[in-house]
Amino acid sequence: MSWFFFALICLLGWGFADLFYKKGTDEEDRYSHLKIAVWVGLVMGVCAFALFPLSETLKEDFSLASFAKMSLKYSPASLCYIISMVIGYAGLRYLELSIVSPVQNASGALSAVCMFIYFLLVGKITSFTEEFGILDIIGSVLIVLGVIALAVVERRLSEKENEIPKEERRYRMGALALIFPLLYCIFDTVGTAADGIILDEETGLGIGEIDVIILYGITFFIAGIVCWIYLRAKTGSFYNPFKKSERNKGIAACCEEFGQVFYVYAMAAKPILAAPMVASYCIVSVILSRLIIKEKLKASQYACIISVIIGIVLLGISEGLAE
Repeated sequence: MSWFFFALICLLGWGFADLFYKKGTDEEDRYSHLKIAVWVGLVMGVCAFALFPLSETLKEDFSLASFAKMSLKYSPASLCYIISMVIGYAGLRYLELSIVSPVQNASGALSAVCMFIYFLLVGKITSFTEEFGILDIIGSVLIVLGVIALAVVERRLSEKENEIPKEERRYRMGALALIFPLLYCIFDTVGTAADGIILDEETGLGIGEIDVIILYGITFFIAGIVCWIYLRAKTGSFYNPFKKSERNKGIAACCEEFGQVFYVYAMAAKPILAAPMVASYCIVSVILSRLIIKEKLKASQYACIISVIIGIVLLGISEGLAE
C-alpha cells in the first residue's frame, strides 16, 4: 500500500476522531479535556503494549537504558503532540468543530515548509524533489492553500462572535478562544516536522514505524495516568472512563489511534507530501460537523473544501501513474 492510501486512511480516521471529540466534550465540564486525554492515553497504551512484540529493534536489544534512549530521541515529537492535543481538546469547549479543526491543521502546511527547509539544509532535498511530479506539486499547493484559506475564513467567522452580545453567544469567549487552536497549530507544527525528520529512511534517527507507535503510545499512556491522578486530586473522586456517558470519548480515542498507525507509515514514506495531506483531515471534520452536528457552513468554506479535495485527487492520480 502506498503513502497516499496510508495518508488517506489516516485523514478519514482523524476526521471521525474530531467528530467524536466534539460529541464527547461537555462545555460545562472544566475537566472535559483531561478526561479525553485519559481515554486517549488508555487506548494508545494498550495498543503500544500489544505491538511491543512486533518491534525488531526493541526485541533485539531491549533494556531499560536502550528504551530510555529511544524515548529521548522521540520525545520532541511526542511531547509536542501531547501538549497540542490536550490544548485542542480544551478548545472544543469554546469553539465550533468547523472552526477548531481548520485553524489547528494549518500546521500541516507549516510543517511541510519546515521539513523542506531542514532537508534543504542537510543536503537531502534532492532525494525528495526528484520524485515529485507536476501533479504532486499542484495537488500539494491546492491542499496547502485550501487548508490555510479555511483557517483564515474560520478565524474571521469566530471574530464576528465579538459583535454578538456576550449573553447571546453560544460560546462566551468569542474570538479569544482562538488561542486554543492557534497554540495547537504551533505545537503540532513542531511535532509533525520532527516526525518527518525522525521517520525519514535516509536522514532519520534509526527509529522504525512500529517503534514510533509504541514510544508515542507509552508516552501518552503516562500522560493519561498523570491526568487521571490530577482529576482525582482536583475533584476528590476517581474518574471512571467506562461510564456510558463517556462512550464518545472512547470512540474518539480509538479513531485517533487508528489514524495514528497509518499516519506513521505515510510520514515515513513521503513526509513533505504526506504532512499537508494528512492535515487536510480538517475537511472531513468540517463536512461531518455539517452533516451530523448540523453546524452551518458558508460558501467560502465550501470553496476551500473543494480546493483541498481537488488537491487530494491530483495526488492520488499522480501516485497511480507512478505505479
